[in-house]
Amino acid sequence: MSNTRENLQKIYGQLPPHVRLIAVSKFKPDAAVLEAYCCGQKIFGENRVQELVGKYQRLPKDIEWHFIGHLQTNKVGLIVPFVSLIHSIDSLRLLTAVDREARKVGRQVPCLLQFHIAKEATKFGFTFAEAVEMLQSPEYKELAAVKIVGVMGMATFSDDKALVRGEFKELKRIFEALKARFFADDSAFSELSMGMSDDYPEALAEGSTMIRVGSLIFGARN
Repeated sequence: MSNTRENLQKIYGQLPPHVRLIAVSKFKPDAAVLEAYCCGQKIFGENRVQELVGKYQRLPKDIEWHFIGHLQTNKVGLIVPFVSLIHSIDSLRLLTAVDREARKVGRQVPCLLQFHIAKEATKFGFTFAEAVEMLQSPEYKELAAVKIVGVMGMATFSDDKALVRGEFKELKRIFEALKARFFADDSAFSELSMGMSDDYPEALAEGSTMIRVGSLIFGARN
């Protein structure tokens, strides 16, 4: 018997009003997504392009799909027509590809800049200096079909809660610095996407506006 409704209610009960829950449905069947959807969950996150496209085609059209994984430039065009938010922009090259594909379909696609805040080399993302360099570049200023609405990061996978919370604190500092320097007059730049099943309480304590939770909703991956 699935505990999806109970799991969702438990998480909802911990969220401040301004925080949104992205249900991470990667590797989960359509039936599991539909069950969560019928419990009122309308935002889902996927990290593989082909799986996201298939679920978008098959599942209810009022679902808000977020892409949360590492995105290859040659697959951008498959998700740009419908994706609600891309969490994982980690280069000017990728952002330019999103802009190019968005122009083709007449959309402006909301995006988050991903930052490397963890102590793990396997994570992707900008450094603060790299992001500043990009945002100051003439190439970035030419992009009209993408909209930077905030930042995203993943903490080190660790039981050391002080370490994890410090990394989230650093992402909040990055968000505030970019807001002050580049987006002070832009109310859309408001999202701080951080926190997953293992560490979302620490992320909430540091000001997250979006948490990305999978296993605590759907159960452990098979």
